[in-house]
Amino acid sequence: MFERVSNLPAYGPELENTWKQERSSFTQKIIVLDDDPTGVQTVHGIPVFTDWSEETIMDMFEEERQMAFLLTNSRAFSTEKTRQVHTDIAERIARVSQKLNQPFLLISRGDSTLRGHYPLETAVLKETLEKESSLHYDGEIILPFFKEGGRETIDDVHYVKQGDRYTPAGETEFAKDRMFGFKSSNMKDWVEEKTAGEYKKDSVLSISLDELRALDITAMTDKLMQLKDFQKLIVNAVTEEDVKAFSIALLRAIKAEKNYLYRTAASFTKVIGDISSKPYLTKNDLLTEANPNGGLIVVGSHVQKTTDQLNRLKELSSVHFIEFNIHLVMDEIKFAEEITRIQQLVNSKIEEGITVCVYTSRKRLDLEDGRKEEELALSVKISNAVTQFVHECNPQPRFVIAKGGITSSDVGTIGLEVKKAEVIGQIAPGVPVWKTGEDSIFPHIPYIIFPGNVGEDDTLKKVVIELEKR
Repeated sequence: MFERVSNLPAYGPELENTWKQERSSFTQKIIVLDDDPTGVQTVHGIPVFTDWSEETIMDMFEEERQMAFLLTNSRAFSTEKTRQVHTDIAERIARVSQKLNQPFLLISRGDSTLRGHYPLETAVLKETLEKESSLHYDGEIILPFFKEGGRETIDDVHYVKQGDRYTPAGETEFAKDRMFGFKSSNMKDWVEEKTAGEYKKDSVLSISLDELRALDITAMTDKLMQLKDFQKLIVNAVTEEDVKAFSIALLRAIKAEKNYLYRTAASFTKVIGDISSKPYLTKNDLLTEANPNGGLIVVGSHVQKTTDQLNRLKELSSVHFIEFNIHLVMDEIKFAEEITRIQQLVNSKIEEGITVCVYTSRKRLDLEDGRKEEELALSVKISNAVTQFVHECNPQPRFVIAKGGITSSDVGTIGLEVKKAEVIGQIAPGVPVWKTGEDSIFPHIPYIIFPGNVGEDDTLKKVVIELEKR
């Protein structure tokens, strides 16, 4: 199978020429709802907002740039809260769009390893937007390809690629997620599994790599035009050029007045937003010599890749490491003492110009069956403490790195109090950087959002080495 993929024909100049022609007339506002802050890992020069008040939605539509991200952090929400938040957002988008007479393309950016509140989020968006406006959605585009993370979809099967090894997504640790687990690696089977049979695999269409590489725009457009009753379409892809080839057909179908919602990983947002590639950011791009303080690294994710990266980071003698014993959360007094101990260490070391890494105990807090609510409440206490280490940091650190999707959202919105930030690029493949806004408690510092499941074992170490260069 993979030998066939490697032998697929390359794209010629026709792809770029046709794309430029189609894309030049596309003027809809592009709004990306991001279920954690890592979705900006392919873009730059884009604003990201962290609340969904009607005033903020208006600001997004009136932003001169065509694309804007709205961080929901819904992957950390309960089912009921996710439903309510997406209802509120859709109602406000409908009102603002009608008031400004501005059509929009709405993307639900989800995890490239298929975790998250799917199909709930797009189902609620569809139901609410159709109720509150004249829109009718013909289909849903599912495109989990993400180049920088090694997520490829081949013959409708989604893979996680590490080096030369391809592992079907349903066989990875991500598929065993306690809240968002799944079994299927074939995306058509996955749709049937996640929708509990509402959308049968036989009803799901797909765009093949052969159609993409043949640049058979007519065949792909025909499939898009066939979609009805929110029917699903899977897009296979192993390169960004594959996504671009599909997007040409998509724009033609949109011009023919077809409407779709999108559940995709980060690569689609870059392509449809027509965002150029940019060299990786360096220390000179991010830091000034004016701040002599150390940086602050917070590691919360418990996936194996994060633990492996943390272990490699510990090889750096220039970083001071502090383990946060999360199991003390069972004892209120000892937990409070632990938080005070860590905060004092964080502040003193950073003031000395030393970069600090606070990491949660690598053994997860798992209570026995039947205590899910209690476990959730304790997890919230732990998360609040991690966020506090950033919020109460004094003096201001030179930079902040947060490892893990939920961790990075809480650090950004609560710890740093970011209301609006600028995505300035990536410091490593799939590792985005925000420049905090004026309203943040630490204005204009680089905030590095490091997904838990991205990078090689030494990627976090390399990022810190870059930032620590003297």
